[in-house]
Amino acid sequence: MSGSNNDFRLFYKKMKTESLPDIVIENFKHHYQRLAGGETGMVPETDIDPVETLADIETQSGGELAKTGEDIIHKAVIIKLNGGLGTSMGMQRAKSLLKVKDDYSFLDIIVRQARHLNRPVPVIFMNSFSTQVDTLKALAAYPELKNENIPFDFLQHKIPKVDEGSLRPVECKKNRDLDWCPPGHGDIYPALLTSGMLNRLLSEGREYAFISNSDNLGAVMDPCLLGYFANTGSPFMMEVADRTEADKKGGHLARLKTGRYILREIAQTPEADMDAFQDIYRHKYFNTNNIWIHLPSLKVLMKKKNGVLALPMICNRKTLDPRDPESAPVVQLETAMGAAIAVFDAAEAIRVPRTRFTPVKNTGDLLAVQSDRYLLNGKFQLVPNPKRTIDSIQIDLDPAYYRFIDRFENHFPFGVPSLVDCESLTIKGDVRFGSHVKLKGWVALSNTGRESFEIEDRQRIQGALHV
Repeated sequence: MSGSNNDFRLFYKKMKTESLPDIVIENFKHHYQRLAGGETGMVPETDIDPVETLADIETQSGGELAKTGEDIIHKAVIIKLNGGLGTSMGMQRAKSLLKVKDDYSFLDIIVRQARHLNRPVPVIFMNSFSTQVDTLKALAAYPELKNENIPFDFLQHKIPKVDEGSLRPVECKKNRDLDWCPPGHGDIYPALLTSGMLNRLLSEGREYAFISNSDNLGAVMDPCLLGYFANTGSPFMMEVADRTEADKKGGHLARLKTGRYILREIAQTPEADMDAFQDIYRHKYFNTNNIWIHLPSLKVLMKKKNGVLALPMICNRKTLDPRDPESAPVVQLETAMGAAIAVFDAAEAIRVPRTRFTPVKNTGDLLAVQSDRYLLNGKFQLVPNPKRTIDSIQIDLDPAYYRFIDRFENHFPFGVPSLVDCESLTIKGDVRFGSHVKLKGWVALSNTGRESFEIEDRQRIQGALHV
């Protein structure tokens, strides 16, 4: 069933009732009309070409670029995407408040990273309504960060979910909150504008914004990258890294036939093109979601387009209640921040080392970061342990026992095991760890019994262990 102008009026009324800004309504209208017109947001392989080569920050003249970056770092600002609750790990508060390394939370480390730059740079969080209160409460512990002219945060918006069958607004009488969804981190552009944050930053002389996910501790303000970005004169730059098998489901960089870059997500890929999407030798670069924006250029573009950047649409098909697979099917109309690479003229992409991408999306990622595979250096940067003998690690934890953070922590009451020499870890069943356990090489632990099995203190394990 196709939507109609009458159907959009229902959305308009719903969004106006919630006092959403006109720019948000216009952005939603743009994507809704595309959906109602039969567009899917798909990007077939025939519409794009692979990106063969890119500039590489590791081969640039670091000293000169670092000096350029240091000279203009007073014009920079750090923005962290902080809207997630970590619900996939069973959390009910801002994910950035999770203790992730050496008893520090993501937020603690982010703040310290910024504070240990040669010249401190303001840190701003784009919160959701779900994360704002907890985040601001945690930031109260850092009064030295307070800037009367630049607030700690601004809010991302919300948009209505669309009933998949009728293309009308959903109405959940039991829980009205389920009527709404986040619009994806592509909302950062209208949110910067409607919150007044963009104008505040410009009035304070801030021209360059480095934006990244709060759960990626590898994403630090780098003067070399800042200097490179400034030298290009580009309004937009995306950091990309080499794809591995672990990244084949993440968004990759490509070129449109016009020559412009485009970011293609897995949700935008037709089923027939999935093999090409996941071919890491064809599409070699993935988006780290570390983005650099020239703020004056963003303001000019937003004004030119009346606040509607018309980013590529992502139709995220879910159920009305994410916890109830039998609830009504809905469409969430989302956009990705990195998709703006297709909108800005002369947008750039640059290859960066893998160390700038250490996200924590699940408890397996958390285990790796908490372990001795990574260290916090004197500037609170998360760096690979120099004693590490293997670059990558595959971790597969039994979701029945390790998916949620409280159960995960209960299985490591004395701290996580040493993984510095581990290349693969698979755990099936209920396995708990004593203190100072060391795992080496390929490790597979399996407990098929009903009772919990505990690995004793100071055990050294390599290979398979079945109990």
